[in-house]
Amino acid sequence: MARTARHLLETTTGKLAPDPAANRFVPLLARGAVSRDTLAALALEQRWVIAADRRAFEYLAHRADDTAEVAAYFTALAEGEALAARKLEAFAAACGVGESRSVSHEPLPGCQSYPAYVAWLALNGSPAETVLAVHANFSAWGGYCATVADALRRHYGFGDEACAFFDFFAASDPSLEQKATAAVRAGLDGGHLSEDLVHRYGRLLQAYEARFWHSLWELEHPPGGQED
Repeated sequence: MARTARHLLETTTGKLAPDPAANRFVPLLARGAVSRDTLAALALEQRWVIAADRRAFEYLAHRADDTAEVAAYFTALAEGEALAARKLEAFAAACGVGESRSVSHEPLPGCQSYPAYVAWLALNGSPAETVLAVHANFSAWGGYCATVADALRRHYGFGDEACAFFDFFAASDPSLEQKATAAVRAGLDGGHLSEDLVHRYGRLLQAYEARFWHSLWELEHPPGGQED
């Protein structure tokens, strides 16, 4: 077969890598220039994202039940989101998020456009193509999380428990890589993979991911205000 699963995963991730300039929030955080109030907003937005993505991945696993490898990949993602949700609470607590802040928080539309599109993929997307698009996006997300975890320790004095959410996503997971490879191989073997669809899904995921970070950046730089 001309296209191997591993090669397709690698080339797709490379083609869908985000523009380094697209994310203005993470470099700001890397300098320690983000307020603790905005860090609290990050925690609260992630609560919504993680819960929504977990259910979307569970549904994708259900839709892909005729292809065991694809279903196994999305099941693993859903289980990872459930674990991440527990780790997120320590970060929220370190940011000073209490019950009143949780209740009063109004989710930012720009932050929630990403999980809304993941939910669209769960309902309408081809599961095999979605594997590749999500895998490519997670590669960028993992890099952002590594930078965030380092910044939280370096500039804000957060300990390992408070950083565990970001450490979790920053760490490589060989078993998940194996599941992704097996899922893509099954898609190729079944003739179910359209690279055009993969790139369409992936491009939109990256755009909505960028909106997530930009919405947080705008909390530090409201429209009409001066930039650093």
